[in-house]
Amino acid sequence: MRFKGRTALVSGAGGPMGATIASRLAAEGADLVLTDISANRLKGTVERMAKEFPATAVVAQRASVLVPAEVDELLAAATARFQAIDILVNVVGGIRSAELAVPILTMSEERWNETFEINLKGIFHLVRRIGQGMLARRYGRIVNISSVTYAGDAFQPEYGAAKAAVASLTRSLALELAPDITVNCIAPGLIATSVLDRIDKDMVQHYLERTPLRRLGKPEDIAAAVAFLTSDDAAFITGAILPVTGGIWPAL
Repeated sequence: MRFKGRTALVSGAGGPMGATIASRLAAEGADLVLTDISANRLKGTVERMAKEFPATAVVAQRASVLVPAEVDELLAAATARFQAIDILVNVVGGIRSAELAVPILTMSEERWNETFEINLKGIFHLVRRIGQGMLARRYGRIVNISSVTYAGDAFQPEYGAAKAAVASLTRSLALELAPDITVNCIAPGLIATSVLDRIDKDMVQHYLERTPLRRLGKPEDIAAAVAFLTSDDAAFITGAILPVTGGIWPAL
């Protein structure tokens, strides 16, 4: 029960990764503030929490963390129930288009801009608002989700660049918010979620062949890493980029 008495906000909580992270934090005692752009997906996570952890206090609010007014409504709902947010897990990210791989020579400016916005703007809005309270209380744990592709990817150049920016921003935040708030980053490999429905099978096989552990990651693998980095077991770790990749080492 490492998070007894703590409240964690998880963005993107309606997706497989966000829901599993929420479940892991609740299993260790955290109360939850959950948000997702999809009301239906968020409802599913709330129902899962009620079934698995009926004693956990949960505030759920549909919101786009890219929109300041919706972030304000989310935090108003959170503060109406909880005194403070101690842990922030920024899961929102990805690629909006159903087509995951587009060469940069044929990529639209709209796709480029969208990818940077979805992977970075939510972190900006949430840290800017929640970080102030963490500093005032002299305690906070922030984890951002990057990707193994931050090291560069010929198939997803805009996504790799955006996730490199997440890694860089993590380091900047760790320096700015020290010593009272730790800010770390997880760089997942290919995780077995619904994203596999959008990836070419040859691409998946290529990734598996590069992976020393010869398997895809699971949402539980990411949740375990989040639980470690947001716990007091990681109190002397900040500005780190933790690869959860099955052995692939991401490096620029």
